[in-house]
Amino acid sequence: MSMTEKAIAYHERMFPNYQSTFLKTDPEFIELFDNFTFDEVVTSDDLEDKTRMQAILAVLIGCQGIDEYRAMLSAAMNFGVTPVEIKETVYQAVPYLGIGRVFPFLKVTNEVLVSHGVSLPLANQGTTTTENRLEKGEAVQIAIFGEGMRGFAQSGPEESRHINHWLTDNCFGDYYTRNGLNYQKRELLTFCFLAAQGGCEPQLTAHAAANMRIGNDKAFLINIISQCIPYIGYPRSLNALRCLNEAAETLNNEEE
Repeated sequence: MSMTEKAIAYHERMFPNYQSTFLKTDPEFIELFDNFTFDEVVTSDDLEDKTRMQAILAVLIGCQGIDEYRAMLSAAMNFGVTPVEIKETVYQAVPYLGIGRVFPFLKVTNEVLVSHGVSLPLANQGTTTTENRLEKGEAVQIAIFGEGMRGFAQSGPEESRHINHWLTDNCFGDYYTRNGLNYQKRELLTFCFLAAQGGCEPQLTAHAAANMRIGNDKAFLINIISQCIPYIGYPRSLNALRCLNEAAETLNNEEE
């Protein structure tokens, strides 16, 4: 086997003039991986390269692939993902993965951005205040999940009601309301975080449905899952596909 022309060309677009040391130590593996990932996978659909890269960054954060994330961050910038979009991707991961998992990625992100000549901190992207974050968060929940989310912050058993409140004012009010990424892109990234993290199938199914409600349709999400297979493997990708199918079936039943 040898590297295909398409794989070589795509790799060059991601990493101009870069030769992996693995070509010397593991040439057979590199041929297998690159031919699949940078030829067969990337030519399987018509996704924009920028969207593909944003999804890849998200699943790498979700699966804790920090070394690959560091490498792909430069590739993402070469495909037009902006520093603000990168930072907002990392921030968006916090309510779904927790700072324990995201902290190392924030450090690496800062290191890579500075190495590319980006001055930090970036411009503020926040749009809410302490006084209105709950109200704004509920508005986002309703926009994404539907009218059933109205009053969610005050719902549930008294002993755990504060968590619903936090989901509204913190997860949605603090993060989803930020500039830099729209609702569609934030929901896509959230789908990727959950798929890559694993063990979050109920939430993954709910967010698959949310994605489809706001315009990220089933075919698009299948393409996203497909692009992420080389980075998170088949088991978690197949779990994501199952959750997507369940969500699509539920939505179809609601429409009938």
